Amino acid sequence: MLRPWTPEEIAAVVGDERSEHWAEDFPADGDRVIAGFVAGHPDGPAGSGQRQILERESGLVVGSIGLFRPAREGVVEFGYGVVASRRGRGYASEAARAIVEFALDAPEVHTVRADVELGNPASIRVLEKAGLRRRVQDATTARYQITAQEFARLSAGPS
Repeated sequence: MLRPWTPEEIAAVVGDERSEHWAEDFPADGDRVIAGFVAGHPDGPAGSGQRQILERESGLVVGSIGLFRPAREGVVEFGYGVVASRRGRGYASEAARAIVEFALDAPEVHTVRADVELGNPASIRVLEKAGLRRRVQDATTARYQITAQEFARLSAGPS
């Protein structure tokens, strides 16, 4: 499940406090970066596209995902992270697909992309499961993306 960051959760992460509603290893370093980013932007967490990833069974926060806005020429990028104790359970793939759909619902967005280090095969699988395809790469990084048309075909399923 995804939900916007609350001001209280942002303050707790930035203030290095703990919440009983977090997995034992949340927040990770990336979550701290995101909370700092959201804290410094007046449009607030809901408008920024930053979300917490919650585990359905326990309701615990296990990671975060979000868009890097504003879209540039119709393209928006996203990033994500799931804490080590909850990796390998499909949470990142499910969250990635949801954030792609959310982004492509915006009228100013026609393409969603994410960059990934080639040495991170788990993250590559996350992007591929969310429907993104590798477009370019250099020696260390690959760029994955999906267009609104590709996502619509993927969502429609086989015909």
